[in-house]
Amino acid sequence: MLGRTASSLFWMSRNQERALNTSKLLEVAYRTAMVPSSGQDDVDDWRFTLLTAGSAHGYAQKIGEITPRGVMHFMIFDKDNSASVLSCLENARNNARAVRTGITAELWEAINTTYIEFCDVNPLSITQDKLPDFLAWINQRSHLFRGALLNTLLRDDGYFFSQLGHFVERADHTARVLNTQYWVLLPDNDVIGDGSMERGQWTGMLRALSGLRSYRFAYPNAKLKAFNIAEFLILRQEMPRSLAHCYDWIDDTVDDLASFYGTREASLDMASAIWQELRNAEMRDIYQNGLHEFLTDFIGKNNAFTSQLSQDYNFA
Repeated sequence: MLGRTASSLFWMSRNQERALNTSKLLEVAYRTAMVPSSGQDDVDDWRFTLLTAGSAHGYAQKIGEITPRGVMHFMIFDKDNSASVLSCLENARNNARAVRTGITAELWEAINTTYIEFCDVNPLSITQDKLPDFLAWINQRSHLFRGALLNTLLRDDGYFFSQLGHFVERADHTARVLNTQYWVLLPDNDVIGDGSMERGQWTGMLRALSGLRSYRFAYPNAKLKAFNIAEFLILRQEMPRSLAHCYDWIDDTVDDLASFYGTREASLDMASAIWQELRNAEMRDIYQNGLHEFLTDFIGKNNAFTSQLSQDYNFA
């Protein structure tokens, strides 16, 4: 496979996942902003969205004051923001179009129709009360893309690069959500953090990662606890957005890629090493060595893997 084709498939999936992640962050900000304030600044939830998406600096330069309306527009419709839903959907479509003959009709239709329908939306029509329904539509279209990919794409190298893009982005997002407010996940909060503000922050993290209900299944007899939430989102493999789950998939995928090509590049060993560290990790050791340090290190390793992958397979 040409490096340019591999790159397009990787970034097609990565941008689709990023669009979904941005949508979930906005959903959490909207939900939390509807709850009466309990000591937090009124714009803290919207600031969390900007910080997690890596868009805070761009927003400050272009817009300045943080307002719900400003963040909504910047994170959904602003072409200058690479993390906006519009930018992600456009980039995903452009990458899919570049490999149009290498993907299925169902997958192309899912991507292309979503982009066309999104572009027909007037940004002024998405008022704050209409935001939840619009974000739900974005979520549904993202799941349609994922379903089309999993159910129609041939299990060859194109599928493998698509999977890598998907789970690299998901792992990066999970780590950034946790790292943006890592201090509310420190063990001391299980002792002193039984207030509504801590519960709200914990709930927001779980909602941003589609994990609130599944957390209840994983810990049926436990209240929300900082330790459990951190463990759930980092080390529990059955949680679809945990770091461990993402790298379990990535490790399987790099093995498939190595088998498909008959060679094993350096990036594939990097991915396997990250997975081994996660599989052998204990939450108490992570806390002892520093949660923030662990998450920062993980984000760096995840980025390094992506960079090495692009070099090994000549991404254009």
